[in-house]
Amino acid sequence: MTTRAVFLDALGTLVELEPPWTHLAAELGIEPGERVVAAVRKEMDYYAAHAHEGTDEAALADLRARCAALLSRELDCEVDVEQMMRSIRFRAYPDAPPALAALHERGLALVCVSNWDVSLPQVLDRCGLGGAVDGVVTSAGTGVRKPDPAIFAPALELAGCAPTEALHVGDRPEEDLAGAEAAGIRGLLIDRNGGGGIASLAEIEDHLRP
Repeated sequence: MTTRAVFLDALGTLVELEPPWTHLAAELGIEPGERVVAAVRKEMDYYAAHAHEGTDEAALADLRARCAALLSRELDCEVDVEQMMRSIRFRAYPDAPPALAALHERGLALVCVSNWDVSLPQVLDRCGLGGAVDGVVTSAGTGVRKPDPAIFAPALELAGCAPTEALHVGDRPEEDLAGAEAAGIRGLLIDRNGGGGIASLAEIEDHLRP
């Protein structure tokens, strides 16, 4: 079956997170030691488990407030939402813009499918990738998170294709590959450390079905 659409995860696939503990420590005027790293990692785990709850502006504000409160407790000092958000900075992987452009030139529909809150389109815009995809599907917007295959239904609708005509690329086997497989979509793992799958988004073209 010819590949007509490529779905892509966001974090770890299209964009990377600059070390937030470094930025947060600078915001708070403290050393970016192990305690800050541990606190930020705990906040990141909490966010990952609750990102789907950020369904609109009010819900997202509440989620961010909870994350900032967690950081405040872990660091035993006040961390406000603005400080936390300034410490969270994403950037596109260097291989993302050219790879997406090449896939677009082939006439493929490109949809970002990610476990994220409703702010993901703005994040992609800030990273220079907003115009590089045809649509964005989030766990917050759908009410389900990968590996639940239901998150792929709106992506298939946006792309106007059948599951067998799509390819999903992501960096987490337990979410991206398992979810895609459950939805009847081929999955492709990206691991820039060479642990398996592809090492660069440029290699996606080698896995398209003519």
